[in-house]
Amino acid sequence: GTLLSSVNKAIKWAETMTWNSVHPAVHLIDKVYQKGVKLTKEAMKICEKRLERLDSLPKWNVTIEPAFW
Repeated sequence: GTLLSSVNKAIKWAETMTWNSVHPAVHLIDKVYQKGVKLTKEAMKICEKRLERLDSLPKWNVTIEPAFW
């Protein structure tokens, strides 16, 4: 195992991971988000179009297709 004793170490360690020989894009987001903010039903419908859920674990196993604007 790896002792992730700092944010920088955690980011550097995450950058070394691979899945199917692909490294993840790792970025630190230090923005503080408001609690309790929810999308409208219409906005959620748009987001749901990008989600692919595993039938046996639909709440936890989600693949999100990238959005290109």
